[in-house]
Amino acid sequence: MKFSTDLIDELSLLSQFSLSSTLEGLKIHADASNKVIGAAKRLFDKGLVTQADGGYLTELGKDAAQHLLSLNSILTTPVNLDTAS
Repeated sequence: MKFSTDLIDELSLLSQFSLSSTLEGLKIHADASNKVIGAAKRLFDKGLVTQADGGYLTELGKDAAQHLLSLNSILTTPVNLDTAS
């Protein structure tokens, strides 16, 4: 499995949404980089955010962001090899 640059950009943008409040969203401004603008549009097209320029996470977006947070925790937590099975 190989992750495309577009997918990595989407994951990076998705990770910037707050999961602690449904009242916090993101606004991607027109002067943002093309990769950020494109990532926001693709997340919108996939039904993860409410607006093509960011907005709020949808329910699917919240699920995806939570999974991303969990994956980040798994991949960044050191493993104690003495207790790993």
